[in-house]
Amino acid sequence: MQLSARISRISLGVACLATAFAGALVSTSSSADATTASTGDVPTFREFEASTYVDVDGAYVVNGDEALATKAELKKFYDRMVSTPDTRNDGLIVNTVGGVDDKWSASQALNLTYCVSTRFGTRHDDIVAAMAAGAGLWEGATSKVNFVYVPAQDAKCTTRNNSILFSVEPVSTTQYIARSFFPSTPKRSRNVLVDDSIWTSGIWEPGDILGHELGHVLGFRHEHTRPEAGTCFEDNNWRPLTPYDAASIMHYPQCNGSSADLEFQASDAAGVRALYGA
Repeated sequence: MQLSARISRISLGVACLATAFAGALVSTSSSADATTASTGDVPTFREFEASTYVDVDGAYVVNGDEALATKAELKKFYDRMVSTPDTRNDGLIVNTVGGVDDKWSASQALNLTYCVSTRFGTRHDDIVAAMAAGAGLWEGATSKVNFVYVPAQDAKCTTRNNSILFSVEPVSTTQYIARSFFPSTPKRSRNVLVDDSIWTSGIWEPGDILGHELGHVLGFRHEHTRPEAGTCFEDNNWRPLTPYDAASIMHYPQCNGSSADLEFQASDAAGVRALYGA
């Protein structure tokens, strides 16, 4: 299967589900619980939960490559999808939690430690290089962000390792190429999981794919959830930072993106400086 077709298949369910949500109302009263009752074409929460991919570590994967650690987080995500979208029209966008930017503290942003599991085997050094390339995209745009590779922790590179902030681990799945997390994610779910298909992803280079995932780690949302994209809406839980850019590294090309590859743009650099400083 071609890369675009594979990722489109992953995104299609999200986009179609979002379209259904945008055009319907679901009662949140106790007599019409969204968990058990549906309205129109909107799936109930139980139906949504049943159709959501559950990863090897128990996390729910939504929006193609974003992990939610618990059922409660999935329910919050569902509730946001049910709500009517607004029409904000600025920005590389940052995730928000309770109206607050989902970002690292200034001190933590300068010490984003990670390990790369030895379970990558013969591809271990390749993943190390791809992570360095992806991190370098963001680090080159600001002096306030620094990803720190800690090779001494590679042999015990899991989310249970408290010597690092997050782990980079292999996974075998047809659901995504790679997926990551947001700053607000609990430690037990802070990992970047990478499928072996990262090496056969056409013009999407491994460093750019991991650069996209590290954008999530920094708190950035998918650019295509913006109304200008006209498709692939996710939710409204974000704040704009820069003008919309259909070529952003955070924008899926198949979601009306303006570029077929996944390259870091000037707008991405401006966004990370807007959030963390120059």
